[in-house]
Amino acid sequence: MNNRVLPSDLTDLLATQVKDAAATFDVEDPATGEVLVTVPDRSADDAVDALSSAVEAQKTWARVAPQRRADVLTRVFDIVNERAEDFATTMTLEMGKPLTEARGEVTYGNSYFRWFAGEAVRIPGRFTQAPAGNGHILVSKNPVGPVLAITPWNFPLAMATRKIAPALAAGCPVVVKPAKETPLTMILVGEVIKQALAEVAGDLGDLSGLVTIVPSTHSGAISETLMADDRLRKVTFTGSTPVGATLVRQSADQLLRTSMELGGNAPFVIAADADLDLALTGAMAAKMRNGGEACIAANRFLVDASVAGEFTRRLTESMSQVTMGHGMDEGTTLGPMITAKQRDGIAALVDEAVAAGATVTTGGQVPDGPGHFYPATVLTDVPADTRIMHEEIFGPVATVTTFSTLEEGVAMANDTEFGLAAYGFAASLENAQYLATNLEAGMVGINRGAISDAAAPFGGVKQSGFGREGGTEGIEEYLEAKYVALN
Repeated sequence: MNNRVLPSDLTDLLATQVKDAAATFDVEDPATGEVLVTVPDRSADDAVDALSSAVEAQKTWARVAPQRRADVLTRVFDIVNERAEDFATTMTLEMGKPLTEARGEVTYGNSYFRWFAGEAVRIPGRFTQAPAGNGHILVSKNPVGPVLAITPWNFPLAMATRKIAPALAAGCPVVVKPAKETPLTMILVGEVIKQALAEVAGDLGDLSGLVTIVPSTHSGAISETLMADDRLRKVTFTGSTPVGATLVRQSADQLLRTSMELGGNAPFVIAADADLDLALTGAMAAKMRNGGEACIAANRFLVDASVAGEFTRRLTESMSQVTMGHGMDEGTTLGPMITAKQRDGIAALVDEAVAAGATVTTGGQVPDGPGHFYPATVLTDVPADTRIMHEEIFGPVATVTTFSTLEEGVAMANDTEFGLAAYGFAASLENAQYLATNLEAGMVGINRGAISDAAAPFGGVKQSGFGREGGTEGIEEYLEAKYVALN
């Protein structure tokens, strides 16, 4: 068993902060239900103070040379690498994912600091002669201004770095409101950024408000208060579609720039000619990464009837070999769900489907004992009108449905209000191209189950939101174009 202890500097910092806090809340280990640590419960007034500090910091940061901003991001990347095990341990303890997966998230999440360090020095602009020949057109890109970043609990590091890194690269300060279930990783990131600023940009003056972490149980009050403040210019959110819609409505009064990475219900389409070995590998990656608690997790496995029996047999065998346990224990491949409420919601979806006629080939029962565990589960013969076929499962449950033609399979895949990610497996170029062209999603994986990459734009269509994180597109979300007419 690995050591279940948070980094000492993190616990020391929180002990100091809690002494002066007006209110606090506990962070629990979802595998045991035990309290890990107590953190300050910041108020809306605290968030306004953070915004005021951000406004002051931007006066300096927006004028900092792009290369210096890149140097700061590079130093953050280096420190996170140096402290990779601290970050992985913190994530596993507060969120529950297996330590090996947490280590993978450190690598992936940290890659955004490296990527946007490069983008900081490549912010585009243009200078051309006006078509009429009566002058010139100069277009520059400038930081949009102070940013509110609201991050979820499922990827405590990566979902934040995808917002913080491009904002800093563009010249914007950030106020971060992490999920109340997982504030610890983000607090540690904040300390790393402070260290990097002191080492690389200490001569620039007071940049203490450049990135402020605001742990709180008052998410609604904080977002509503800050979004009504005309000094805030941008809000970026990852989370559920209903919450995202509320934030978009709140953003309207100040006409804020918004990026919304919202819910998903990803289809996984397997054509008759697909390589089933490859499809199974992709299925386990797309379904079981993070225990299925991922917005791009494959939920609906749509399989050509000619290969459905064999694929279901293989998927059931692989899912039955998944090992539940504490994420810090060696051999664990599936940790707990984040809360009892989340686990019970998954169980309700499965139970309703079974009552309607679905068949459980493995899993399907909440285990006894402490922690918020739910087993890897496979369902077949699921009626099309059940909730589990239309709602985001956010857990380790796969549904298998058959189709007769690839056109029918793609139509089933697109029969959803969501459009974040989709997966397609086919051997022939013709079928692969058909899937890539016709699957309605912001991101499509063809013959692969892992698609996230810091160098690629992450985001969806339809009810899955708008805006992109990562790639060359990611920094544009934090920039505004200024046109200057010249003789």
